[in-house]
Amino acid sequence: MLKPITAINLAAPGIRHGFFTREGGASQGIYAGLNTGLGSSDDPASVLENRRRVAEHLGAEHASVVTLYQVHGATALTVTTPVDRTALPKADAVVSRTPGLAIGVLTADCTPVLFADPETKVVAAAHAGWRGAVGGILEAAVAEMVRQGASKPSIRAAIGPTISAKIYEVGPEFQSDMLKLDPGCEQYFHAPAPGARVHFDLAGYVAGRLNRIGIADVETCAPCTHENESLFFSYRRSQALKEGDYGRQISAIVVA
Repeated sequence: MLKPITAINLAAPGIRHGFFTREGGASQGIYAGLNTGLGSSDDPASVLENRRRVAEHLGAEHASVVTLYQVHGATALTVTTPVDRTALPKADAVVSRTPGLAIGVLTADCTPVLFADPETKVVAAAHAGWRGAVGGILEAAVAEMVRQGASKPSIRAAIGPTISAKIYEVGPEFQSDMLKLDPGCEQYFHAPAPGARVHFDLAGYVAGRLNRIGIADVETCAPCTHENESLFFSYRRSQALKEGDYGRQISAIVVA
């Protein structure tokens, strides 16, 4: 049984969404559960079945969820029909106002963000790793929503499961690069103890960026993907365990 996490602020009439965990899927082995990553080395039939279950859970009219070829960039695209999975456009945010067309993003430590304007029924999903977040993917997603008719003051956003600041240890080069790109992000770095390596609060940074661009209604539903192995896939955890590959969870939204 699928058990997605939902955000209270996105629970509007005519909009369905979910930050899906790995529970309720058909995959086995290191991908056990609801692996929705077609880029993984999992059995493609299992991945497609998992994506079908997500679409069905959301009441979508098609047998899958539209996702794109994510590249940690700052491009947002609008879709109106299902996309050929063998020729996915490169983008890290997807926008739609088409009833019955579920859209989503895949993550495995990066931050998923779902957006909705409940008045105009324009929705979006963004994949925000640190590169995408500092590069402008959140701004691009909101701008594309507005181009599709959304009213910026009405847009609500929810931040889903991601790696926590407790786990997200970074090097001095990372901190230096981030501060050059965005001097306002210093508050999201901290050392847990004197002399310890610095940690970065990715979810906090994403929330801060959303507030800075004028999205006031932001809800955070972000349990740590690294710490909760039974619920989430994690790239960093897979690397630590030397597993060779990893699954991806999906965060999806649809206009009913």
